[in-house]
Amino acid sequence: MDADRRGWLPCVLGGAVFVVCMAGTTLPTPLYGLYQQKFGFSELMVTVVYAVYAFGVIGVLLLAGNASDAVGRRPVLLTGLGFAAASAVCFLCTTGLGWLYAGRLLSGLSAGLFTGAATAYIMELAPHRGSPRATFVATAANMGGLGCGPLLAGVLAQYADWPLYLPFAVHLALVAVSAAVLWRLPETVRERRPLSTVRPQRPGLPPQVRAVFGPAATASFVGFALFGVFTSVSPAFLSESLDVDNHAVSGLVVALAFFASTAGQLAVGRVGMERSLPLGCAGLFAGLALLAAALRWDMLLLVVLSALVGGCGQGLAFRGALSTVAEASPPDRRGAVISTLFVVAYAGISLPVIGVGVLTGPLGLEGAGLVFIACMAVLVTTAAVYLLRRTAHGRT
Repeated sequence: MDADRRGWLPCVLGGAVFVVCMAGTTLPTPLYGLYQQKFGFSELMVTVVYAVYAFGVIGVLLLAGNASDAVGRRPVLLTGLGFAAASAVCFLCTTGLGWLYAGRLLSGLSAGLFTGAATAYIMELAPHRGSPRATFVATAANMGGLGCGPLLAGVLAQYADWPLYLPFAVHLALVAVSAAVLWRLPETVRERRPLSTVRPQRPGLPPQVRAVFGPAATASFVGFALFGVFTSVSPAFLSESLDVDNHAVSGLVVALAFFASTAGQLAVGRVGMERSLPLGCAGLFAGLALLAAALRWDMLLLVVLSALVGGCGQGLAFRGALSTVAEASPPDRRGAVISTLFVVAYAGISLPVIGVGVLTGPLGLEGAGLVFIACMAVLVTTAAVYLLRRTAHGRT
């Protein structure tokens, strides 16, 4: 038993490093209101600052998403930690919007490097490569890390001094510890090649994938858009409409969505891959409906329920989408197809969020939120109807 535990230790340590990196990407979430008060910028600027992160992730996925297959996992992950540290330094030095843009962009570059490389590394460090337990560690580290960021920053901002500085100083220290841990972990790529051999990955859709890619990509887009709105504007809604000025509560509400997504992804094993995508769409629709009710009647309980139900739906839908697309893809094109799905998903974090920011001026935060919900509901309903008709046709 002790030997088995020691065998899993590198995998768990790799997961802990993944948590630290992903936590840094959501760390500013409960602090945007404080930045608004300090620098006097609009809600639109909050959404743009948030969305810059997604552009960094998409850029890395397209240009260097497969770099760790060539040069090794550890060099890529150490570079990602370097970007995470640089992002924290930008936030520590913030004197205006330019620093916030730089910090978010560097955070996106860090997440882009970690997303694929860390997932592969954790599964390769496990005693049995690709086992369900290793997949659990990678999944929990990714979404759990995203949830830990706003929770940590919210608690520190509410109950400690220097709310705009202490969270990033703590994260910088955690990044340094993570780098030391990563330095002692083994490399899992045996045949390494020079960085010059890495080529940009062009998104591509072979003909046999196109029928399933549409609904899978739509559900992924809506799920990530829901997360984007939660992490960028929900603290402002809690403060302005519900008079919730406690940063720890704001951080917890956002964290719940990510923790629920982890639970949703883990539930796929019981639900089954075939049903997870349509059920995930239903969960996303229910989460959107609860969010609309929360905006209409200004109820904190409905916001929390929206985070839990929508997050669980996102987890079911996204893991189902990944599995469906991967299964339909030819082996020699699978990487490019999955990269295309991730690009669509991260576009969901950026474009709708900026749209909400644009509409906040003429419609107010609640009106902009309702327009967003209506658009996302139409998309996810269309995807669900297509999936149900396709399933019924397949049975016939």
